[in-house]
Amino acid sequence: MTLRIAVQMDPIASINPLGDSTFAMMLEAQARGHELGYYTPGSLALRRDTVSAEVALITVFDKPKGEHFVLGEASRQDLAGYDVLLMRQDPPFDMNYITLTHLLERLHPKTLVVNPPAAVRNAPEKILVTDFPELMPPTLVTRDRGMIHAFRREHGNIIVKPLYGNGGAGVFFIQEGDHNLVSLLELFEQSFREPFMVQKYLPDVRKGDKRIIIIDGEPIAGLNRIPADGEARSNMHVGGRPELSALTPRELEICAIIGPALKARDMIFVGIDVIGDYLTEINVTSPTGIREIKRFGGPDIAVLIWDAIQKRRV
Repeated sequence: MTLRIAVQMDPIASINPLGDSTFAMMLEAQARGHELGYYTPGSLALRRDTVSAEVALITVFDKPKGEHFVLGEASRQDLAGYDVLLMRQDPPFDMNYITLTHLLERLHPKTLVVNPPAAVRNAPEKILVTDFPELMPPTLVTRDRGMIHAFRREHGNIIVKPLYGNGGAGVFFIQEGDHNLVSLLELFEQSFREPFMVQKYLPDVRKGDKRIIIIDGEPIAGLNRIPADGEARSNMHVGGRPELSALTPRELEICAIIGPALKARDMIFVGIDVIGDYLTEINVTSPTGIREIKRFGGPDIAVLIWDAIQKRRV
């Protein structure tokens, strides 16, 4: 089977190929003999009933940054002519991102968009997770200061974060007795029109924030990310230390509960975040971590992703 694949992603020259999950997916697609096209979201266009983009053929190499790709000449292509489209640009999940899902929805499922754009639009990571309140730590979504202060009085140490942020940006740990909460809320009110997410602080985060990769509704592997000293966030780009980690019975229980909901939405590639016994996020936009999992001796998840995609193109 040879597929025509278009990859919608951030500028490929700017990525770190040694740690980029999209790049791993491209390497595996190329190894299978598929045709790879690349474009950035800014070139996407809708005219009448045609969704197009400035697509260039691309060859990728498993080499350090600067040596990892060669591009052909770009030309405007009707994306309906592709078999598969990978929607892999990074959040923020803002009106631009939402608009792109509306455009790509016109292609799916004739052109298989991974993950499905309507499902992604209707399931942003910090909203989808609230479908499973029994799995979450105590959580509040609001802009109402009175409710936030009451939540803090109830739970003491809290985490405050933007509802549509990514990569740990804007995540604040407010300790009991800290006098900066009002100033932080003022900053959030000026910066974001949406409600904020407030959660009870989980001390287990010092042991790690585990990213679990789920393919086609089934858990595959876990990557524990341990925060650096003096840091409340565990994201790798802010110094979190990754390590391969077997899934615990509780984590398998969480996956068994949410797996059918992901499968019902035809979400092929999902990453969930678990701290201690609690589910904190379900990442469906552009999950990461698969290169690190392979590097630490885990499975080659890109292979499993393409097995799932090809199953749908038979």
